[in-house]
Amino acid sequence: MDSPRSVNYILAGIVVLAAGLFMVVSDAFTERVVEKGQQAPDFAIVTDSGRTISPRNFGGKLLVLNFWATWCPPCVAETPSLNEMAKQLKAQGVVVVGVSIDKNDNSYRAFNQRMRVGYETMRDPEARISSSFGTFKFPETYVITPDGRVVDKIISDRDWMSPEALDALRGYL
Repeated sequence: MDSPRSVNYILAGIVVLAAGLFMVVSDAFTERVVEKGQQAPDFAIVTDSGRTISPRNFGGKLLVLNFWATWCPPCVAETPSLNEMAKQLKAQGVVVVGVSIDKNDNSYRAFNQRMRVGYETMRDPEARISSSFGTFKFPETYVITPDGRVVDKIISDRDWMSPEALDALRGYL
């Protein structure tokens, strides 16, 4: 008599364990896409200048995190205005970091030199950092507050010197 009841408990336990396993496995295969209002993923970037930057370690300033590549025409197009914005807003508390997914180090360095990039940059050829944000279109930029919250997400190039872009950034300070 107890045998059918024991079998039912065992079967119920197996079903619960299988459901839990399914949830864990499906979550592991789900891409995270960071959206405006969410916390930025935890990461640590060591820039070409040797500066370490993370969502909670960039001097209490507003972080403009730009994912780009030298082979991406919109990325190239926005670089001059991003560079100028970085210069103009640095004293007001804006830190710009460009994370390149270029595989070729020579192309990356030649581009930075040719464009006279004045903000912090680093190369992430395996795209680990951009992947942690769910970024797959370039350029893609995240504006992150000192507490690690994403307050803006821009997919595509932008004129960073436009009055609208400058006003938006100043509004986040």
